[in-house]
Amino acid sequence: MNEFTSPRPTLLLIDDEPANLQILRHTLQQDYRLLFAKDGVKALELAQRDLPDLILLDIMMPQLSGYEVCRALKAELKTRHIPIIFVTALSQPQDEQMGLDMGAVDYISKPVNPAILKSRVRNHLSLVQMQELRDSRLQIIRCLGTAAEYKDNEIGRHVIRMSHYTRILAHWLGYSSEAADDLLHAAPMHDIGKIGIPDSILQKPGKLTSEEWEVMRTHTLIGARIIGQHSHGLLKLARTIALYHHEKWDGSGYPYGLKGEDIPLPARIVAVADVFDALASDRPYKKAWSVERCINYLREQSGLHFDPQLVALLDKCLPEMLHIKEKWADDPKLMAL
Repeated sequence: MNEFTSPRPTLLLIDDEPANLQILRHTLQQDYRLLFAKDGVKALELAQRDLPDLILLDIMMPQLSGYEVCRALKAELKTRHIPIIFVTALSQPQDEQMGLDMGAVDYISKPVNPAILKSRVRNHLSLVQMQELRDSRLQIIRCLGTAAEYKDNEIGRHVIRMSHYTRILAHWLGYSSEAADDLLHAAPMHDIGKIGIPDSILQKPGKLTSEEWEVMRTHTLIGARIIGQHSHGLLKLARTIALYHHEKWDGSGYPYGLKGEDIPLPARIVAVADVFDALASDRPYKKAWSVERCINYLREQSGLHFDPQLVALLDKCLPEMLHIKEKWADDPKLMAL
C-alpha cells in the first residue's frame, strides 16, 4: 500500500470458538483488516486501542457475554459510535430484539451465509462512511460560518444562538426533527458572503452611504456564489438561506425583492431568528434591547418584514429561545477585545 491508497476498514471479530473465527476470517480477510478476540475482556481492550470501523460479536461467551460487551462499548465515549453486528446461534425473535434494543445495527444467525455476511458488512460500512462525510460537511459549514462572524467583527455567539432559534421556530412550525436539525446546521452560513465585503464598509462604525449600502447588499449574492449550486442536501439549503434571508414579506427586501411565500420558507425562518438575536445582543453601534422590546418590534414588522405565521409562533417559542439566549450568552471578555 502506498501513501495514496485508502486503508482497508478494520473489523473486530469476537467469538470464543476458533472454528467460527476461521469462517469469518476466510469470508472477510480479502477486503478488510481483521482483529480477533476470543473473550469479552480482550475484545474491549482491542476496541479501545484500535477503534475498529465495525464489530462482529458473538453472544454466548464465557466471562462476559456479547450483550455485556455491547453494553460496555456503548457506555464508553470512544467506542459508542462503532457499529456492532451480533453473529450468534441464538435465533429467537426475542434474542434479536434484545440485541437491537441494546444498540446493535444488525443481527445475523448462525450458521453464517458468507455472501449475506459480506453484504451486511459492506452496507453498514457504507452507512458509516456516509455519516462521516455528513459530519465533515457540517464541520466545514460551521467553520465558514464562524469565519464570516469574525470578518463582521462579531466574535460573540450570534451564529450559535440564531441557529438554535431557527431550529426552535422550525419545530413549532411543524418541521420534522431531522428537517429542523438541517436548518440548525445550515443557518450558520447565512452571512458567509460578508467575507467578500471590504472591511472599510463592513466594519464602519457610522452610517453607510448609499453607495456603501449597495455594496453591502451584495453579500447575499456573494454568499450564494461561495456555497455554489447543489442539487440537494445541506449545501443547497445553506445557499437558499444565504441568498434570500434579507428578503422581506412585503417585497421591500433584497437581492430580488421577493414577496410573501415567494421567499423560500427556510430564509423566512432565519430572518426572524437572525433579527431577534441581533436586536437582543450588544453590538458596537448599539446596546442590547430588552426581550420585550425585541418581541414588540417583530410584531410591528409582521406582514412587513416578517412572515406573520412565524411571528405568531413567538409566544410558544419564547421559553426555549430564552433558554438558548442564557445558555449561549456572549462572553464579556471576548466582546471587549
